[in-house]
Amino acid sequence: MSKEHHYNATIIWTGNKGLGTKSYNSYDRNHTISIENKVDILASSDPAFLGDNSKHNPEDLLVSSLSGCHMLWYLHLCSVNGITVLDYKDNASGTMKETVENGGHFTEVVLRPIVIITDKAQVDRANELHKEANKMCFIANSCNFPVRHIPTCRAMVK
Repeated sequence: MSKEHHYNATIIWTGNKGLGTKSYNSYDRNHTISIENKVDILASSDPAFLGDNSKHNPEDLLVSSLSGCHMLWYLHLCSVNGITVLDYKDNASGTMKETVENGGHFTEVVLRPIVIITDKAQVDRANELHKEANKMCFIANSCNFPVRHIPTCRAMVK
């Protein structure tokens, strides 16, 4: 059975400094991401592209989306496999390559989840579940670049 889900976002450019896009330097890249019933996200482009480094940019949000989707699937899989996760932190990073032909593209994202579980005997299985989570992640399945995982898992010492 196939289900279809729909997502909506409103993006409002807030960077018109009075001259619009008259020249490359005449406007800010600032914009607001609005999703109904959720807090707005103030965004810009990456500082390398004249953006505001205090705001989220699309590249940051892509890496964050991959990390968040992976984490949610991983927690689900641990839960249904009887592995109790106490803590989860990911130090994710992405690499984007600029090109003359098409602007650029991501070449990879690396997730580095650090997971604390309750049972030392389940550490190997907990690490293996990252592969399954990657297969299930909606966002990773939508990407045309590799999403790699370098997990660290340990049991909480009592």
